[in-house]
Amino acid sequence: MTHDEPHDDVTGDRMNWLRAGVLGANDGIVSTASLVVGVAGATTDKAQILIAGLAGLFAGAMSMASGEYVSVSSQRDAERALLAKERQELKEMPEEELKELADIYQEKGLDPETAHEVAQQLTQHDALAAHAEAELGIDPDELTDPWGAAIASFISFTVGALLPLAAIILSPTSLRVPITVVAAVATLALTGYVSARLSGAPPKRAIVRNVVGGLIAMGVTYGIGSLVGQSIG
Repeated sequence: MTHDEPHDDVTGDRMNWLRAGVLGANDGIVSTASLVVGVAGATTDKAQILIAGLAGLFAGAMSMASGEYVSVSSQRDAERALLAKERQELKEMPEEELKELADIYQEKGLDPETAHEVAQQLTQHDALAAHAEAELGIDPDELTDPWGAAIASFISFTVGALLPLAAIILSPTSLRVPITVVAAVATLALTGYVSARLSGAPPKRAIVRNVVGGLIAMGVTYGIGSLVGQSIG
């Protein structure tokens, strides 16, 4: 049993990273496709579309990375503060903390004697780890990594953004918008399916939500781009 729990924790961490990666790619697809389609509605100049797309790609990727870094850093600071408090409580009132841990296991279904024995053995082995896991749901050796989150967000957003950017740049002028929309819809359907599978949710709802949201975003920006292009022209 003791060998299975760490494995489950690692699996959970990996699932969270995968989920975050899928969401980052999804954002890259929607924001970049909407941007380049909007610009294509205003102009047929490939250079202008490419410049706007690249600017949007790097701005979005940096925004995602910095936002993720700040968010995960805040989470890590909170985890460290909770661990410091738990460490102090274990030092100042070990008996009360032992009883608290035993009560937790008793609430999970163990009889009082067994719960006390389990709490005592876990405390002797690694008091902080035992209390942090049971009371706080934190593994002191596996705190969240803000740099890893930032890099993963940057990469996933960039990968997602490259597809609509490539689609609109490589397509013939008359087919740029429809090909980009089709490519974006296909990849949004894929990211919706993957995110649903990772979370155990029904894939159909996630796919529809992704595709409809992307179509609305692209439709709105294309309409705005067309109006701006006509007014300027």
